[in-house]
Amino acid sequence: MATQFHLALPCISINKTRMFYKDMLGAEIGRSDVKWADVNLFEHQLTFTECGPFKFDCRSYNFNGDILPSFHLGVILQKDNWDKMFEELNSKNVPITSNVKFLENKIGEHQSFFVKDPNEYMVEFKCFNNSSEVFKS
Repeated sequence: MATQFHLALPCISINKTRMFYKDMLGAEIGRSDVKWADVNLFEHQLTFTECGPFKFDCRSYNFNGDILPSFHLGVILQKDNWDKMFEELNSKNVPITSNVKFLENKIGEHQSFFVKDPNEYMVEFKCFNNSSEVFKS
């Protein structure tokens, strides 16, 4: 059964957040009001509520020599959609903060790139060489 994921996050500016997800990432804005908005990110619901920044003390970690954001959200795309999103964001001059290949020649090999939203959340776009290995160890 296909299911959808929901994540609710605080944000600093609902207007900047709406604009980023709609104009930069191509996401659809759903129900919203003055201080909150639902965002359809690849059929998953993100709810942003304007109430200030999220405070997180552990900002990054080391994974095989790459420094990655400890707190991030994202989507897993097929390679052609991943390439399309990468090119589209580059054409809009959205800064790509990291473009890394993980677990090369191992189970779970994948590529990821990250972009930062107006609230400083890191959004990851990832594609696996073999989609059946997403949860394999």
